[in-house]
Amino acid sequence: MTKVELINFIAEKAGLTKADATRALDATMEGVAKGLKEEGSVKLTGFCTFTAKKKEAKMGRNPRTGEAVQIPARVAVSIKAGSKLKDALN
Repeated sequence: MTKVELINFIAEKAGLTKADATRALDATMEGVAKGLKEEGSVKLTGFCTFTAKKKEAKMGRNPRTGEAVQIPARVAVSIKAGSKLKDALN
């Protein structure tokens, strides 16, 4: 599902205009990003938990040349499915 398809779904399901659904989805994504940056995690009980994890710098290899390259430290996002999401898929 693409963002446009999700916006159409939200608009239809919630009885919103596409513009309102777009603003709602954008605000949700902005809220998740802000929560991860400021608090390190966002928990949507029953649906999923987003967690920011710090990854240390490390050495890697360029697969084409075999040359060693430095991979910089970064923050990665981990997503763990909640019980309601798991039940909906099974």
